[in-house]
Amino acid sequence: MPNPVPNIIVGQPVTEVKLARAKELRRDMTPAERRVWERLRANRLDGLRFRRQQVIDGFIADFYCHSTALVVEIDGSVHEGREAYDAGRDQIFRQRGFLVLRFTNAEVEADLDGVIGRIAAECRRDLSPPAPLSEAERGE
Repeated sequence: MPNPVPNIIVGQPVTEVKLARAKELRRDMTPAERRVWERLRANRLDGLRFRRQQVIDGFIADFYCHSTALVVEIDGSVHEGREAYDAGRDQIFRQRGFLVLRFTNAEVEADLDGVIGRIAAECRRDLSPPAPLSEAERGE
């Protein structure tokens, strides 16, 4: 296995190959990804910092916001027929506590404001842990 390199997600080694692939994907974003990135980059969405093509557990997420535990995926034709793979990938992200939002290229092209609005709404969701159950709720 190649030597791992540090990554922003603590405790996660990233191979040189995976890092190079993420950089390549940043250079070669799809038109839909570029449109979304223009609205997310430089803390433009509610002052939140998003990263693009972020390696998480060996997968590359299109966009990732650490402070809101949000992964945003923009799916093009490459995702057709890969629903089971994507579902497994999303499950791994959810196990880390991340919410995963998926949009198609067509959704981005048809309603970019709606897509960004949905991302913003999810970023504003309450991230605090749920309150402990009361004695009555626990059946005591």
